[in-house]
Amino acid sequence: MFDRRLVQNFDWFILLILMGIAAASILNLYSATFPLREQAGSHVFRKQIYWYCLGFGAFLLMTTFNYFRLERLAYPAYLVSVALLVLVLVLGKISSGSQRWLSLGPISFQPSELIKISLVLALARFFSEKKEFKEYKLRDLWVPFGLILGPFVLVVKEPDLGTGLLLIMVGASVVFLAKIHWKSILILIISILVLAPFVWLHLQPYQQRRILTFLNPEMDPLGAGYHINQSKIAIGSGLLWGKGFLQGTQTRLHFLPEQHTDFAFSVWAEEWGFIGAIVLVGLYFLIILWGIYIAKNSKDKFGAMLAVGITSIVFWQVVINVGMVTGLLPVVGIPLVLFSYGGSSLVSTMAALGILMNIRMRRFMFQ
Repeated sequence: MFDRRLVQNFDWFILLILMGIAAASILNLYSATFPLREQAGSHVFRKQIYWYCLGFGAFLLMTTFNYFRLERLAYPAYLVSVALLVLVLVLGKISSGSQRWLSLGPISFQPSELIKISLVLALARFFSEKKEFKEYKLRDLWVPFGLILGPFVLVVKEPDLGTGLLLIMVGASVVFLAKIHWKSILILIISILVLAPFVWLHLQPYQQRRILTFLNPEMDPLGAGYHINQSKIAIGSGLLWGKGFLQGTQTRLHFLPEQHTDFAFSVWAEEWGFIGAIVLVGLYFLIILWGIYIAKNSKDKFGAMLAVGITSIVFWQVVINVGMVTGLLPVVGIPLVLFSYGGSSLVSTMAALGILMNIRMRRFMFQ
């Protein structure tokens, strides 16, 4: 039977914020891909409209059932996502030197986008079931570490270091919420520092160049440093109010690389300036605060863990992308969530936010 309290607890303001980001994304993609030869630009932004329709559909669909059902499905969903990651390494489509896509007829998708949500589900279920620990030590966390490191290794093999690091940070966000003993945190930090040289030796040459260029962007301005230098020029040239819609010179002359994906924020900042950039980042900030509020006020541990994990997916992608395009972080190929072009990321993120809305809508069940 329909419960009127579900509608009363639906956060219409957040839906409005998501629609605002969608409108800005479509407007920005139109500018970023205009004019391109043979109407390719119009194809990109129109396709994004279709993805947004699917995304909002997924968002609403995820609010129609009790989210407790997801606890039972968490581990099976995780195993399916890992299996798809293995499958993509065997049968995946190779594009730009990376093997990240699986094709099902006319539809292609990235399994690495699905693993973000299923990893959060699996970790939330693990910690919600473990009620006997007050503070976790390393010996208590071998299962969560395995859940995180397995997908990390598979994603890095594609290779997709950016998404791999994102999985580590999202997983760490959930684990730290579960309260780790301070000695265990210290051991983890020391272990990371010790393993850093080993990890460096196993990075791809282009990944090493990106990190070195981050430390010294002028060392290869026409090679590895070209992306970040052009991005900083575009963002800086926007000044306070921007150059105006379709008036960005870096964008129009295509000096800015990957301007509809990884560097979509640079296009926006050039045309709408510092004010426009702050407004866009502010919308994300509101979504993140909303997620933290839901986690804090959740009446059950599974809902709280799930809310933190989903919020961290949005938070870390925004931090990494904005930091990357402004030169504060190395270029690792993470697009701006909900804003850059891409169907797999958009639909999966909207579905995750629908789960977050689901948790908020059913708070009254514990009153």
